[in-house]
Amino acid sequence: VLGIIKGKVPGKTVALRADIDALPIDEETDVPFKSQNKGVMHACGHDTHVAMLLGAANVLSQITDKINGTVKLIFQHAEDLTPGGAQEMIKSGYLDDVDMFYGSHIMAQMPKGVVHILDGPLMAAQNSFHLTIQGKGSHGSMPQKSIDPITVGANVVNGINSIVSRNIGPFENVVISFGRFLSGDVFNVIPDKAYIEGTVRTTNKENREFVEERIKTIIDSVCKAYGAEYELNYVHGYPALINDKRASEIAKKTASEVLNANEYTDAERSMGSEDFSYFAEKAPSVYVFIGGGEEKDNCGYVNHHPRFNVLESTFLNGSKMYVGFALNALNEMM
Repeated sequence: VLGIIKGKVPGKTVALRADIDALPIDEETDVPFKSQNKGVMHACGHDTHVAMLLGAANVLSQITDKINGTVKLIFQHAEDLTPGGAQEMIKSGYLDDVDMFYGSHIMAQMPKGVVHILDGPLMAAQNSFHLTIQGKGSHGSMPQKSIDPITVGANVVNGINSIVSRNIGPFENVVISFGRFLSGDVFNVIPDKAYIEGTVRTTNKENREFVEERIKTIIDSVCKAYGAEYELNYVHGYPALINDKRASEIAKKTASEVLNANEYTDAERSMGSEDFSYFAEKAPSVYVFIGGGEEKDNCGYVNHHPRFNVLESTFLNGSKMYVGFALNALNEMM
C-alpha cells in the first residue's frame, strides 16, 4: 500500500516506510489485542510501525502548507519473508522519484521511546545454506560398511565454524550460526542422510563473497574425503543496510528537535538483516531503532518471541520522527 501526500509547494520526494507483515508464531501474551489467528502473531512489532506511520500520515495531511514537496507513505509487505517485499515495491516503478527514504523499527529490551541512530553500516547482509549429505547407512555394530553422514556433517560444522576464527580479521563483523542438524531415527543404526542449515551475516561485499566461497569449499572437500555425496542450496538474502551520512544527519537533527534530551542516542550495529537495505541501495536512506521498553516495563522478550510486547506510549516518538524527518529532509533538499 502506498499513500501520497503532496505539499502546496513542489519539490523533492521523501518516502517513509513501515513494514506490515506478521510471523508464523503462536502468541503467548495477555494483551487485549492478542492475535485471533492461531499460528500468526505480530511478534516483530510491524503492527506498531503501521500505527506510527498512520499517526504521522494524520499529522502530515493536515499541514500540507508546510510540506515542500511530496511525502510517500510505504506500507510494505513481506519484510520477514525472503526475498522480501521491498524489491517488489521498487520494481513497481512507483518509487522511482523518491530522493530519500526513512524507516524505523521498534525494539523490545531497549529503553522506552529512545531513538537510536547511526550513519554507515547498521545491519548485516544475510545468506543461508541448506545442505543434504548423502552417505551410506549401516547397523551401528558395522560402521565399516557405512559412510556416516553424522561424522561427515560434524566435520563440516567444525570446518565452517573455523572460518570466522581463522580466515576473518578480528575487527571484521562476520557471524555464522547453525540452526539445524538432523540425522537418524534410532540409536543403533547409522543413517544414510544428514540435513544441516545455517545463516551467514556479513557487513561488506568482500566478506560476503569470501565466506560463501569458503563454505562451499569446505563442504565439497569434507564430503569428498569421506566419500559422501551432497546437495547444497546457498541462498542470498538481504544485502547489508548502510545508512547514508547526509540522511543520518537529518535524522539526528530531527531527533534533537522533536525529542527530549534523553530520548536520542547513537545506535549499535546489529547482525540482524532488513530488506529496507534495498531502498538504501536505490537512494540515500536512513534506518533507526526505537526503544519499545525494557524488562521493568514488561517488555523483556526480544522481537520474534511469542511473548514479545512493547509500550504503546513509545509510538509517539516514532510518529514524531516520521513527521519531522519528512519536513526536514524536504527543506534541506530544496
